[in-house]
Amino acid sequence: MKLWLCAVGRLRPAFREAADDYIRRLRRVIDLAEIEVREAGKAPQPVSAQRTEAERLSARIPAGSRTIALDRSGQPWSSAGLAGQLQRWREAARPVALILGGSHGLDPGLLRECQERWSLGPLTLPHQLARVIVLEQLYRAGTILRGEPYHK
Repeated sequence: MKLWLCAVGRLRPAFREAADDYIRRLRRVIDLAEIEVREAGKAPQPVSAQRTEAERLSARIPAGSRTIALDRSGQPWSSAGLAGQLQRWREAARPVALILGGSHGLDPGLLRECQERWSLGPLTLPHQLARVIVLEQLYRAGTILRGEPYHK
C-alpha cells in the first residue's frame, strides 16, 4: 500500500522539521509520500480559495486512490482505531490519499468525493500543525501494528 499525504501549503521551518522527523520514522513502517499544493492566498473569498485549492489537490491525487479527507465533520479515530484503519487499507492493497486542506478547510465538493472523513477532534487547529499531528498519529498507528513500544 502506498500512502499519500496531500496537503495545501508549505510548512514553516519548525513544522517542516517536525514533519520530516515523523516522515523519516514512518518510512520504516509505511510507504509514504507527501504532496504539497500551493495555497490560494490571494483569492478574494474563502469559498473561491477552497475551490482553487480543491482543483490543485484533485489534479495531484494519484488515480485509483482511496481518498480520506481530514475534516472536523469526520469520524474521530483513536490511535488504536487508526491502526485498525491502516491495517484495513493495507489489506485492500490500494493506494490511500489523505487530504488536508488549507487555512479555510476543504471545498465541500471535494469532501463529497472522498470515501471517508477523519476528524482530529472538535478543536480548530492550524493546518500546518494538523499535518504534523496526522504524521505523528500515522507513525503511532504503525508502531501499534508492529507491536513496538512507542504507543503507550
